[in-house]
Amino acid sequence: MKTIRIDLVSDITCPWCAIGFARLQQAFKTLPELQLQLHWRAFELNPDPNLVPEPILPALSKKYGQSEEAMRQSQQNLMAIAADLGLNFQKMQQRYTCNTFDAHRLMYWASNFNRQDQLALALFEAYFGEAQNMAEPAVLLHCVAKAGLDSNAAVTLLASTQYAAEVRAELEQARHNGIHSVPAFIINQRYLISGAQEPAVLAQALQQIADEQQSANSSSR
Repeated sequence: MKTIRIDLVSDITCPWCAIGFARLQQAFKTLPELQLQLHWRAFELNPDPNLVPEPILPALSKKYGQSEEAMRQSQQNLMAIAADLGLNFQKMQQRYTCNTFDAHRLMYWASNFNRQDQLALALFEAYFGEAQNMAEPAVLLHCVAKAGLDSNAAVTLLASTQYAAEVRAELEQARHNGIHSVPAFIINQRYLISGAQEPAVLAQALQQIADEQQSANSSSR
């Protein structure tokens, strides 16, 4: 079986990142001969650690220079896409901006237990489905428990600076790679697919990369 490594650069507050992950899962259902090795990598849409939470619609309106009504319609379109993928985005228009650095520290920690996917899904649902503040330790700990991780260990982690340097290194690596928007899929540490592409597009690209890799490996023998 061929193994494909994907480094998924994303942020918990990015709706397209949740959609991109769900589409990636759908893509791999059509590629039974490929095995996915997924690593979540940090990106911050709101990097200010002293960020004052702001309602999402006016925040997006300012960011993109469009009306709040236009942003509301855009959010509704995302909710429809998410619903088709089985994602809970019911309260995405009620959410507030927030900093996600601590969430990324927990995601890095979760990689030690092969629970990044589960934690990411719990964090996405808390933010988009329940409009929770992802900078609040209590919210993060609820997601940790939901993902089947040790809440007591997470309490200790959040009270420390553990994995802060590692997360900053991932953020710097994204900048070094010229990644300015997410999701970004880095395939086999060589190829970049930007954006939440449709499952069929992802599947075709991944199959092509896997075939090229196999061909290269065969010719080098």
